[in-house]
Amino acid sequence: MAAADSPSAALRRRDLCSRGIRLAGKMRADVVDLLDVYVEQQGLDASASVAAVEGVPLAAVERWDEQTGTQRLLENLAAYRAFRALLAQMLEEQREQLGEADAGLGRALAAVLLQVSAFAYHLEELLRLESRGIPGEEGDGPPPPPRLSLFEQKLRGLGVLRELAQWAVRSARDLRQLAKPSPATGTAPGLAESP
Repeated sequence: MAAADSPSAALRRRDLCSRGIRLAGKMRADVVDLLDVYVEQQGLDASASVAAVEGVPLAAVERWDEQTGTQRLLENLAAYRAFRALLAQMLEEQREQLGEADAGLGRALAAVLLQVSAFAYHLEELLRLESRGIPGEEGDGPPPPPRLSLFEQKLRGLGVLRELAQWAVRSARDLRQLAKPSPATGTAPGLAESP
């Protein structure tokens, strides 16, 4: 772990965390904008209640302050990999439902999917910096959900986008925590700890 404790590694970590915080903020703003368009285009009520969606990781976490830096990064990476698969599925369903009739919504979904992919890569870079192995992706994402009605697909999409917006907030918070030097060592908290 000597490399992770060096001043250049600490500077690189802070730089990656700062850029990640900016990426998460931009992603959240874009997801919120997409949510507005999605609700309108799908004919949904913005206040519609959506049950937990299978395969969607929840941003809420118990004892957040007790997690190590590595745990935070690994949970974020797993979440964004899941969102990447879910958004790709939503995009495919959107194309099947509307074809080219609503290219704007499809482009917005594709843009957010690209941001999610870029953010997952960014998290992998942070894990590499910490000399942590990057977990392989299990399969090609979550298993295909049972065939849903059109309305159920719309509600699932709403749930995915809402939770993604929450993850963007959590990710920025996690990265801020990782960027803080610990008073004793000057390294980011939890990153030098072995899980």
